[in-house]
Amino acid sequence: MNMTTAFELYPAVDIRDGRAVRLTQGRADAATEYDDPIDAALRFAATGTRWLHVVDLDAAFTGEPRNRHLIERIVEATGCDVQASGGIRTLDDIRAALGFGAARVVVGTMALTDPTFVPAALEIAGDRLAVGLDAQGETLRARGWTEDAGDLFEVLGRLDALGVARFIFTDIETDGMLSGPNLAMLTRVADATGAAVTASGGVSSIADLTTLATLHTRVDGAIVGRALYSGDVDLADALAAVASVQR
Repeated sequence: MNMTTAFELYPAVDIRDGRAVRLTQGRADAATEYDDPIDAALRFAATGTRWLHVVDLDAAFTGEPRNRHLIERIVEATGCDVQASGGIRTLDDIRAALGFGAARVVVGTMALTDPTFVPAALEIAGDRLAVGLDAQGETLRARGWTEDAGDLFEVLGRLDALGVARFIFTDIETDGMLSGPNLAMLTRVADATGAAVTASGGVSSIADLTTLATLHTRVDGAIVGRALYSGDVDLADALAAVASVQR
């Protein structure tokens, strides 16, 4: 593929009740607790990763941004570009995330349920705004994956027309399962938009990441969570592997 852009890895730090956790298929009752989120972020940063994907799970499930202070500390402590996600449901939430140094802000629920939200958000964040498309099959899920939020491709078409620069596609069936990403659906999503697409869900090996790196010209990054914490993927080796891929 004739591309000059690097394929980026986004090590995930999901925060609930002040701890780094990983959920299985987005279920709050299926969490594995790991360690202090600042320590996790610093370990990832020490490998040379440029990006971190940091999620406030409490905000995603309740709408209350209980862990914003920890995300701000991660920005300050690591020096990485931080993609802030989870429960960002107001324009003030976007301003706050950008204000404490997030390089990109991910909106989900409001982008899917309120047609007026994304145009207003783009006025504030521009290409630093990403929209999360979390889908079970072709049905989008919102509010911490607890509610249906429409047809994936209908919503994608609407948001693409507004000029969203990046979509983060999560296949809920594979998220946290270490079963491999849903390559077929990722390809369909990338074919349906002119924006960049970040893959999320199911990564279980470095081989999965190198496959994603050559899957589609618009799939230019992947979020990696459970596989890093479980040891199935070594981040330093993964960064080296995707850097060697010819796109």
